[in-house]
Amino acid sequence: MKTNSNESKSSTIRSELRSLKNPEKAKILSGFFKTGPGEYGEGDRFLGIAVPDIRRIVKTHRHVSLKEIMELLHSGYHEERLAALLFMVARYQRGDAALKKEIFDLYLNNTAYINSWDLVDLTAPHIVGEQLARKGRSLLMKLAQSEILWERRIAILASFYFIRKGESRITLNIAKVLLHDSQDLIHKAVGWMLREVGKRCSIEAECVFLDRYAAFMPRTMLRYAIERFPKDLKEHYMKK
Repeated sequence: MKTNSNESKSSTIRSELRSLKNPEKAKILSGFFKTGPGEYGEGDRFLGIAVPDIRRIVKTHRHVSLKEIMELLHSGYHEERLAALLFMVARYQRGDAALKKEIFDLYLNNTAYINSWDLVDLTAPHIVGEQLARKGRSLLMKLAQSEILWERRIAILASFYFIRKGESRITLNIAKVLLHDSQDLIHKAVGWMLREVGKRCSIEAECVFLDRYAAFMPRTMLRYAIERFPKDLKEHYMKK
């Protein structure tokens, strides 16, 4: 009987991932990613696999189909979802315009499974940011206003793509939208991106933003934003 190569590939990837499982590390990761009742990662499950090992498997099977990638993305295991997203990044970077658009659409249609900060951070700049650099930046503002925590984080992290190109405006606009967000994970992400604006684009642009909004920013957001500032400048903004 002829073997379905897609099914074989999917089975191989899962088998290779699960052969690396580490129950002790899985327990540690479950605590680190806040999987308890009422926490942001409630119910997530871990195999306990190191990210470099996941990347190695992704590199080995880089020709996996999008159908197979979606099956992995819908997994209950965190590492299998991470592998799926890293496959998507790899396929996106090698793809033509049509494939890039297909992957971008799949990404945004499956945000329910991109449900942890690491899953967002490792992928949003490379797929959402790059795709929206061509057109449709208003979609980032729409994501920033989403009721879903992870879509808001996708919005601010996707702007990292623009920061790396020396453009700060979209990041600063999204930061304004998220200024009063209730979630600590958003405070950290916005502060981080503001810090990157100062580091990669313009320290003046970051300071102009802080001069206007530091007094109203959550303290975590502000601390992240000024982390690289000289001591006297840090004190100046913290006093606000």
